[in-house]
Amino acid sequence: MSTSVVVAPLTGLPALLDAVREVAPHLDVRAPSAATAPFAFDAGTAPRHGEADEDGPAVAFPSTVSEVQQLVLLAGRHGVSIVARGAGSGLSGGASATRHQLVVSTDRLDRIVEVSPADEVAVVEPGVLNAALNERLAPLGLFYAPDPASWRISTIGGNIATNAGGLRCAKYGVTRESVLALDVVLADGSLVSIGHRSIKGVTGLDLVSLFVGSEGVLGIVVGATVRIRPLPVARRTVTAFFDSTAAGAAGIGAITASRVRPSVIEFLDEPTLVGIDAAQESGLRARGAALLLIELDGFGIDEQTAELTVALESAGARVRVESDADAETLWELRRSGRRFDDDSWFVGGDVAVPKSRIAEVFAGFPALEERYGVAVSAVAHAGDGNLHPVITLPIPAGADPAAFPAVLHDAADDLVRAALAVGGTVSGEHGIGTVKRELAAEELAERVRVAQLAIKDALDPTGLFNPGKAL
Repeated sequence: MSTSVVVAPLTGLPALLDAVREVAPHLDVRAPSAATAPFAFDAGTAPRHGEADEDGPAVAFPSTVSEVQQLVLLAGRHGVSIVARGAGSGLSGGASATRHQLVVSTDRLDRIVEVSPADEVAVVEPGVLNAALNERLAPLGLFYAPDPASWRISTIGGNIATNAGGLRCAKYGVTRESVLALDVVLADGSLVSIGHRSIKGVTGLDLVSLFVGSEGVLGIVVGATVRIRPLPVARRTVTAFFDSTAAGAAGIGAITASRVRPSVIEFLDEPTLVGIDAAQESGLRARGAALLLIELDGFGIDEQTAELTVALESAGARVRVESDADAETLWELRRSGRRFDDDSWFVGGDVAVPKSRIAEVFAGFPALEERYGVAVSAVAHAGDGNLHPVITLPIPAGADPAAFPAVLHDAADDLVRAALAVGGTVSGEHGIGTVKRELAAEELAERVRVAQLAIKDALDPTGLFNPGKAL
C-alpha cells in the first residue's frame, strides 16, 4: 500500500553527535557502542541465546523537557530518527533501535510533579515507575489503577505508549481510561498540552486517546495528568479450581452472568499450572486442572463473595476464599511464576477476543499443537478477554539454540488469526511494534490504514519518530 509518510534519512548520526557536543555539551548523549547494545531491543525482542554482536544505538538521557525539545530539533536537523524509550519492558519491539538511530530515554524524567486528592489526579513525568506512583499514593489512601504485570519496573510513559492494561482492567479499564491530559514534544520541537485536568472535557478532537497507544510514532510524551482513585475499603482473593481447562474457560461466563464485577479475573490453564509448579514447587495442579484467580474489592464484599461462590460452584468450581498471606503468594505466582528453561524455544503472544469467545480460543489449542508439533498454553485477563499465549518447542540435542524455527512464528500467527476469526484483535495491550505489523494489516481495512498513516504524516512529516513501528 502506498503512503506519503517520509522516513527521515539515517545518515546524520556523527554530525548530530558533533552538534550536541558543540551546542549542548551538558546533554548526556552516548555514541553507539557495545555498552549501548541493550538499547537496541526491548524485553520482547532481546536475544535469548547468545549476546548481541553489534554496537547499539546512540542514547540520550535528558533530565528536563527543554532538553528533550533540543534533542528533537537537533535530530531533525541532521536527519536522525528518534526512538523514545521508557524502561524497555515492552514485548512487541516498539522500543527497539538500530545503531543509526538516537534513543531518547525518559529514565531521568522521573518526577511526580503533583498529587491532588481533591481533584483525584496526579501529574507525573514519563519516567515515573508505575510502582513508585502507587507507593506515593498509598499513604494518602489512593491508588493508580492500571497495573501491568511489569508494574514494578515499567514506566508510566511506557504504559501510555502501549496503552498497557494489566490485571485490574476488568473493573478499572486500561491505561487510556486513566489518562486525562498529556504534554507532548512534537517533531518540530514544539511542546503542546492536550486533554484536560477536569474529568470531563470535549473541546476539540480527543488527541489524548490518539497518543495513548501510539507507541511513540507521533511524538514524545513528557508529562501526564492521570486519574487516581480511593483505595477500596476491602479486598479479597477468591480461587475457583476446575477439573479441566475447558471447564474453567467455560466458567468465566458464570461470572459475567452474575451481578458481581470483580476487580481482577485471571484464568490459568492446565499447562500453565504445571509449569508454575515445576518452577516454583507451588502445588497448584494438585488443587485442579484450571484456575480462576479472582479479586473482589469495595463495599459489600461478603455479599459479593456469596453470590460469586454460588455462580462458580454452579459451573463446577471448587471455590475458596484465600487468606491474605496465601493471596499474596498466588498473585505473585500469577505475575511472575511462569518460567521457560534454556532447553526450549518459545514465543509469547497477546491477543484479545470478546469474553464470550475465550473458551473457543482455548479449545483450539490442541489442533494448533497437532498442526505444528508445538505446545500451547495461556493465561488470560479473563475479565476483558485478553489472552497471553506461549508456544514452546524443545530444542533438539545438538541444535543451535539461536536458530529459532519458523514453525513457532507460524503457529503464533495462526493463533492470532483464530482470535481475529471470532471478532478479536491482534493485540490487547502489548502493542504492535515490529512484531505484529503484518498481522495488524490483516485486521485493519486499507482505508483505515491510509487514514492512520495520514495522521502520522500530519504530525511527523519527515518520519522522525520511531519509523517502521506500529503503523
